[in-house]
Amino acid sequence: MIKNSIYLSFFVLMLSACKMGTKTSDPTLRDFTFEPVKGIRYVEVKRRFKNGYSFNQEGFMQKPSWIIEVVKEDTMSAWSPQKHRMQNFYLQYDHGNVYNFAAEFFKVKHISKDSLVFQRIQVDGKVIASDVRSDVNMTFYAQDYIKNKLKAKAEDLQKPTKADTAFIEKRSARVNLNSDSAFAATDPVQFISKSKIARVEKISTVDRTNNRTEAYDYMFPQYIIRIDKAYKDFAYQVAAIVDFQGGIHVKTIYNVLPENKEAKKKVAQGIADIYVRNLFNVAPGTTLGIPHNSEITLTMIGKAIKKP
Repeated sequence: MIKNSIYLSFFVLMLSACKMGTKTSDPTLRDFTFEPVKGIRYVEVKRRFKNGYSFNQEGFMQKPSWIIEVVKEDTMSAWSPQKHRMQNFYLQYDHGNVYNFAAEFFKVKHISKDSLVFQRIQVDGKVIASDVRSDVNMTFYAQDYIKNKLKAKAEDLQKPTKADTAFIEKRSARVNLNSDSAFAATDPVQFISKSKIARVEKISTVDRTNNRTEAYDYMFPQYIIRIDKAYKDFAYQVAAIVDFQGGIHVKTIYNVLPENKEAKKKVAQGIADIYVRNLFNVAPGTTLGIPHNSEITLTMIGKAIKKP
């Protein structure tokens, strides 16, 4: 009799445990569920750093671009620019209010039928990184809310704000005072050839398999300039700041012995001053139409006239 009672008690406890569930298995135990917003299509209208702007100090710009829709509690649909259609992703609950879908982690900060606010975060192991990688808030508005309540267009809401422009104006004024200071220009430096003996190639480093997006091409712009009929053969790769007036200031020279750096740097600066500035119109980098100092990697290759 006692033995049967023990078995019965154990069975009841097991049954109770199964019914209780966990936050991972039972969405109703979390701070919210996605059920109330299921089937509503949301468009990302703004993406901000914690400073409240679309830009950080280094010039990186957050561009709102996501379109999402909750299909069910464990499925999120997102627009795929590559496939030109909505694509379903497993919506995995992680911990707290952190979820994962489309290979990204998000902390849900607000949820309603009109809007969503997600913090895009970087998770290393099970720890949320406290650096700039987690310093992004994404705001979504429902399509119906944009059209019928705001009576606006998503593309207008996605544009940089007056506050963004003021931030870039202030940042530009500061770095333009010193040719050693710079930040990335969303519209990078342009070299426009004035001669048939000079040409330029802008190198793209986009590699989606390694999460290198188009932003790398303006954050770390790279150029190769080739000059025919030079005084002699040369090849130099440098880090340079192109100032807001198009002046080129060599900061560092690569691939030379330490003891030769200063001498080679002077030679590279001379090539930039004489060849590049005379054979090209150099348009400075701009952000929101505002010219400012920006840093580039520049490879200058000269080929001398071959003697008969």
